Amino acid sequence: MRLFACLRGVLLSMLVISCTPIASTPAIAASPDDAPRIPESSLEFLQTNCIDCHDGPSGEGGFDVESVSNDLASLQTFDAWVRIFDRVEKGEMPPPDDADLDEAERSQFLTPTRRALMKASRTRRAESGRVQGRRLSNEQLERTLQDLLGIDIPLSRLMPAESRNSGYVHLADAQTMSHFQLESHLNVVDAALDAAFDRALRPEPNWSVDLEPKKIANKPRGRRNREPEIREGLAVTWSSGLPYYGRVSSSRVPRGGTYRISFTASALKPPAASGDPQTGTPNASESSIAPGVWCSVRSGECVSSSPLMSWIGGFRVTEQPKTYSFEAWIPEGHMLEIRPADATLARAKVQGGNVGLGECEDQDVPGIALHRLQLKQIHPIAKRPAVQNRLLPNVSLRRDKRSRTLLPNLKSMDDAEVREQLTDQLTRFANIAFRRPTPTDQITPYIEFTHSVFDESLASGEDRRSSFVAATRAGYRAVLCSPRFLYLCESIDDDGRLDDWSLASRLSYFLCGSMPDEKLRAAADQGKLRGADQLKQQTDRLLQTRRGRRFVEEFTAQWLDLIDIDFTEPDRRLFRDFDTIVQNAMLGETHHLIQHLLDNDLPVRDLVNCDYSFLNERLARYYGIQQRIDVDGNYLDDELRMVRFDPDSHRGGLLSHGSIHKVTANGNDTSPVLRGIWVCERILGQEIPPPPSNVPAVEPDIRGATTIRELLAKHESDPSCASCHKNFDPPGFALENFDAGGKWRDHYRQLRGRKYVRGAKVDASYTMVDGTDFDSFERFCELIAKDDDTLAANLATQMLTFATGAKLQFADRPVIESIVAQTSTNDHGVRSILHAVVCSETFLSK
Repeated sequence: MRLFACLRGVLLSMLVISCTPIASTPAIAASPDDAPRIPESSLEFLQTNCIDCHDGPSGEGGFDVESVSNDLASLQTFDAWVRIFDRVEKGEMPPPDDADLDEAERSQFLTPTRRALMKASRTRRAESGRVQGRRLSNEQLERTLQDLLGIDIPLSRLMPAESRNSGYVHLADAQTMSHFQLESHLNVVDAALDAAFDRALRPEPNWSVDLEPKKIANKPRGRRNREPEIREGLAVTWSSGLPYYGRVSSSRVPRGGTYRISFTASALKPPAASGDPQTGTPNASESSIAPGVWCSVRSGECVSSSPLMSWIGGFRVTEQPKTYSFEAWIPEGHMLEIRPADATLARAKVQGGNVGLGECEDQDVPGIALHRLQLKQIHPIAKRPAVQNRLLPNVSLRRDKRSRTLLPNLKSMDDAEVREQLTDQLTRFANIAFRRPTPTDQITPYIEFTHSVFDESLASGEDRRSSFVAATRAGYRAVLCSPRFLYLCESIDDDGRLDDWSLASRLSYFLCGSMPDEKLRAAADQGKLRGADQLKQQTDRLLQTRRGRRFVEEFTAQWLDLIDIDFTEPDRRLFRDFDTIVQNAMLGETHHLIQHLLDNDLPVRDLVNCDYSFLNERLARYYGIQQRIDVDGNYLDDELRMVRFDPDSHRGGLLSHGSIHKVTANGNDTSPVLRGIWVCERILGQEIPPPPSNVPAVEPDIRGATTIRELLAKHESDPSCASCHKNFDPPGFALENFDAGGKWRDHYRQLRGRKYVRGAKVDASYTMVDGTDFDSFERFCELIAKDDDTLAANLATQMLTFATGAKLQFADRPVIESIVAQTSTNDHGVRSILHAVVCSETFLSK
C-alpha cells in the first residue's frame, strides 16, 4: 500500500532528527564575560604545587600543567579540571610525600574551583539538558510491545546488538540509530502486531502433550540414537558427555510460544558421596543428604547442524520421585533435552556418536529416570479476551464461517460510526503507546491515515469488517513507528521538573523496563505522582509486581557486568567441576543477595561484608562449603536458600560471589588490574582513567615463574603508572585468592611442561591508598564496609545512571551528597537509598 511505503521515509526523517522534546527549557548562552572559567588562583596553585612532576608532554600520567587552560566551555578542559579537583580533594595530589600542603591551602584551591565547575556544569545542563533523545533499548522495546499488546514473543533478538557505555545500554550517549536499525524496528513492530492480531482473531491453538515413558523414550532394541531408553518402565538417560543425549523428540513443539513444562523424575545410581573432585575428600554433611543427581533442561533442535541450546533450568533428582515445573519460551520445531549435567559425575563413554540400549548402564554411571512429561502452551502476559480488548475495545467479534477467524460485528454501525470507532480506539492506543495524553494536533495525522486506509481497502473490494481490521492495524503500526513511541520524550512543567506522565515513564522503565501500567498511568492523569510519599508508594507497589521483580536482574546485568557471564568459558582442564548449573546458580546467588537487601532495607555495607548468602547444594559443594544447611536447619537441595557461613569459609558479600569472579576474568587467568578497576568503578564509585598510550599492558607469565605481583612491581616503578595503580591494585590483589572460576585458592597454578602444578602461594595483602594495611580478602572487605558513605554514594550513582540514561555530572554531586546524608540515619538501607533516588532532584528533572 502506498501509505505504508511512505511511512518508512517519514520514520527515517523523524528519527534522524531524533526526538523533539514536547517541552524544553530555553537555551542559555553565556556571554564571553559570564562564561564559566577557573579562577586565576587555581591556575597558580597548579603552577606552584604540580609543575615539578607535570611539566611538558612527558609529565607524569601524561598530564602537562602548561596545557590546561581555564576556559570551562571546552568539555575536554572541563573534564581535566574535574580530575584535578578530585585528586586534590582526596589528598592524592600533590603527593603527601612531595608537598607540604596544609588544609587551609587545599581549601583555598578547592572552594573556588568547585564553584567554577558547578557553574559550568549547570550552565551546560541548562543549555542542553542531562540527556537528549534517549530511545528504548532492545529489551525495553520488547517488553513495552509485549505489555502494550498482550503478547509474549521474544523480539529483542530481531534488533542489532547494542553498545554499552560504562556497562550500560540505556545511556543515550551509547545509542545509535542507523538505516539497518530502522528497518529492524519496522520488522519488530510487524512481528508484534502479527502476533497480537493472530491471538485476537484467529483460532487459538491450545497445544499440549502428556507423555508416558514409552513416548518419551525412542530406543528400540538394536537401535542406537540419542533419545532416552526404557528401563523397568521408565525413560532413562545416563551421565555422558555425548551432545544432545537425552533429547525427547516427541516434545518437539509445533509453534513458538511460552510453555509450562512439568515432569516427574527420579535418580538412578546417584553417587553415594560427592566430595571435592580435586581431592576426593567427602564433606561432613554427606551422610545426611539424600544422594542425588543434578540435571538440566534445555531446548533446541538437538542436531549438530544447529548446535545452539537454550537454558531452561537445573534441578536435583533423588531416588524418591518428584515433580518439577518450569516455564520457558520454546521456538517452533525445538524439543527438550533432559539429562544429568553435573561436571563432577562419572560419565559413560560411547562409540560412534550414538547410544544403544544398555550401553551406559553397564558402565555404572548415574542417570535420570522420567516417569511422565507434560508440555502446555500458556500465555503469561494476557489472556485472549484481554488482547482483544487492547486491540479492538468496545467492538463485538463474530466468527466468520468461511475464514474461521473472528471479525468485528459492524452491522449496526454506518460508515461514520465506523470511522468514529477507529478514531476512538486509535486515540486510546496512542495515549498508552506514547505514555501520555496525545494533543489533537498530534493525533490527527494518525487518524487521517487510519481513515484513508479504511477507505482504500473498501475501494479495493474488501468488505467493511476486513477493512476495519486492516485500518486498525495500519494505524497502530504508524503509532508504533513514531519517535514518540520509540523515544522517551520527556516534558517539563513550569517548575522545570518532569511532568507527571514523564515521571511515570521514568519510574516504570527504571523499575520494570517497560511502559507504565494502568495504576501508574491513572496516578499521572490525576497529578498524584509529584509528592515523595506517592513516589515511594508507587515504587514499593511496582517492585511487588511481576514486571518489577525483574528490576534486580536487569540492573545487576549492567551495573555488575553480569550480562557478560557467558562471554568466557572456563578451561575444562583447569576447572573440571565448573558447569552450566554452577554458572546459573552463581547468577542466582547474586540476584538473591541484592533482592534480599532491597526487600529488607538492609545496610549497604552488607553488599560487601556479611556472613550469609544464597546457595543450593550444587553451588555450596562447588564452593567447598562443608555444612550444606540453610538458616532454618534444612539440608540444601536445588533451591537457592539463605546460608550462614563459618568465619573460615572465605564467603559472604558480593566480592566473594563466583559470578563476579567469572565476569572479571578471562576464563583461565585472573588479573589484579582488571579486577581492581572493576571494584573501583562498580563498587567504590572511582572512575579510573585509561592508561597513557605509551604504557604497555602487563602480560601474565603463564609458566608461573614470575608472579603477577612481581610483574606489577616492575611496571609501577614508572611514576606514570604508580599514580593510578595505587588506587586499583589493593582491591585487585584482595581478590587474588579467587580463581577465574570463582573457587578459593591458596596457590597459583604453574605450567610445567604440558601440565599445571601447584605454584607460588597467593599473597592477598596490600596497602590501601590511605596507608591502611590489610593482609587478607576478609580484612579488605571489612575496611571498605566501614566506609558505607562511599558504598551508598556509589549505589545511588549507579541507580541514577541506570534510571535517567545519562552519567551523573558535576552538578549532580550535591544530590548524591544529600542522598547519603538522608539515608545515614537508617544505616544506608538499600530500599532507603532507592526511595531517596526516586525522590531526588536528578531523578525528577529532565
